[in-house]
Amino acid sequence: MTVSDTTSQELDAVLAAATAAAGPLAALRPAERARQLRAAADALDAAAGELVPLAIEESSLPEQRLTGEVARSSGQLRLFADALEEGSYLEVIIDTADADAKPVPRPDLRRMLVPLGPVLVFAASNFPFAFSVPGGDTASALAAGAPVVLKAHPGHPKLSERTGEILVEALRAAGAPDGTFAVIHGMEAGTTALTDPRIKAGAFTGSERGGRALLDIATSRAEPIPFYGELGSLNPVFVTPAAVSARGEAIADGYVASFTLGTGQFCTKPGLLFLPEGHGLEYRLVEAVRGTSPAGMLNDRIRGGHAEVRDKLAGLGTVRTLVHGADGDAGVAPTLLATTAKQLLADPDALLEECFGPTSIVVEYSDPDELLAAAEAFGGNLTATVHAEDADTPTLAPLLDRLRDRAGRLLYNGWPTGVSVAWAMHHGGPYPATTASVHTSVGTTAIRRFLRPVCYQNTPQALLPEALRDENTLGLPRRVNGTVTTADVA
Repeated sequence: MTVSDTTSQELDAVLAAATAAAGPLAALRPAERARQLRAAADALDAAAGELVPLAIEESSLPEQRLTGEVARSSGQLRLFADALEEGSYLEVIIDTADADAKPVPRPDLRRMLVPLGPVLVFAASNFPFAFSVPGGDTASALAAGAPVVLKAHPGHPKLSERTGEILVEALRAAGAPDGTFAVIHGMEAGTTALTDPRIKAGAFTGSERGGRALLDIATSRAEPIPFYGELGSLNPVFVTPAAVSARGEAIADGYVASFTLGTGQFCTKPGLLFLPEGHGLEYRLVEAVRGTSPAGMLNDRIRGGHAEVRDKLAGLGTVRTLVHGADGDAGVAPTLLATTAKQLLADPDALLEECFGPTSIVVEYSDPDELLAAAEAFGGNLTATVHAEDADTPTLAPLLDRLRDRAGRLLYNGWPTGVSVAWAMHHGGPYPATTASVHTSVGTTAIRRFLRPVCYQNTPQALLPEALRDENTLGLPRRVNGTVTTADVA
C-alpha cells in the first residue's frame, strides 16, 4: 500500500463533509453518539489482527505493546460512551425566573455546553493507536459531537489509512453522518486545514517546536481557534533521604525501568532523578542501566534527535557520564548522566532540555533548601514525582506546593510512565507541557476541550434544546436553582 499526500481538492471535500456533518452530529442524543463510539471500539478490536502487524512494520514497536495499545484505544472509546450516557459533561445549569431576586429581578437562564464544530487532530508517532488515529483526541472530540479531521503522522501512514477506513465504516454503519471522521496525509494538508475557517479547534501531541509552530498558526488566524498541544515534559522525580534509607535500591530499579520503558519514548518518561548527596545508589543505577537491552526507536529521525541531545548533554562540563549507551543494529542502549543541583541552578537552560529517548540525569542535592530551589527551576511539566516516607510528611508541603504550580499530575511513591484512562486523570500541565494547562488529553474531562457554553434567556420551551427543558427526558444531572438533581427519563 502506498499512501499519497492529500491533495487540495481532496482536502476541500473532507472539510466540506465535516462542516455538513457538524449540525446533524451535534443534534444526536448523547446515547446515540455513545452507541457510535462503542461500534467504533468493537470494530477496532475486531481488526486488531490486521492492524497490529501494520503497526509493527511501521513503528518497530513490539507486538505485546501494540496489542495492549489497541485495547487501551477501544477502552477509551467505551469510557467516553459511558460519559455520554452519564451526562454531566453537558454541565446543564438552570436558574428559573425570579421576580423577587435582588438587586434586580432575574430572567429565566439556562446554560449548557455545545460542540465547537469540526476539529483538526494531529496524530502522534510514539503511540500508533492510543495517541494516533483512534486516540484520545479523536475519541473525546467525537464524544463531544464534533467531526474529526485526523492529520496522520508520517511515521505510520499505512496504519493510519487503514485504521481510518475501519473507523469511518463503523461510524457510518452506526448512524453517524457522512463526514464525521476522515484521515488526511501530509504536512501541507495539515497546515492548510489549520488555517481553514471551517476548522474550529486543533489538537496535537508531539515536539515543542512543531507544536508551537502550529499554535502560532491557530492563534494568528483571522478567527483564532483553541489549539490544545501536548509539547514536552521532563517529569522530575524527587527522593528524600528517608526514602533512600528505607528502599533506595527499589527506587533505583524503578527509576531505570521507567525511563527506559518503550526506549524512553513516553511523554511521561522521568528525565531527572533528584537524590541526596551520599545516596550510595550509583553502582545500583549503573548496573541496572547496563542490564537494559538496546531497543529500537520509532524512526531514524527520532533516533537521530535523541542522539543529538544526549551527546550535547553528555558533553557539558557540568555533567558526568555514568553510562553512555551505544546506537547500533540492535537498537539504542540507555544513557545515564549525573550532575548536581548547584550546577543545574547555575545553568538551567542547558541541563533542562528534554531528551526524547532512553537518556536521563541523576541530580544530587545538598539539603532541603537546595531541593526546593531546584524544583522552582522547572517550567511546566506533565508530571512531578516525590518518593518519601511517613516521617517526611510534616516537611513535604513546601515541595508539593512548588510542584503543584509546575505540573498537572503529582505522584507519590510511584513512577510517571503509565497514564490511566479514567474519570479523574489529568494529562496536561503548564506550558511547555501543554498549550492549555486547564485541560487534559486523557480521561473523560478531555471532552471539555471541544465544547463551549451557551446560555438561553427567557426562551420558550419548544425552542430550547432537549437538555434544558423543564422535563428532564434525558435523565441528566442538572443544577436547578442551585441544587443538583437527576430526574428519571420520561
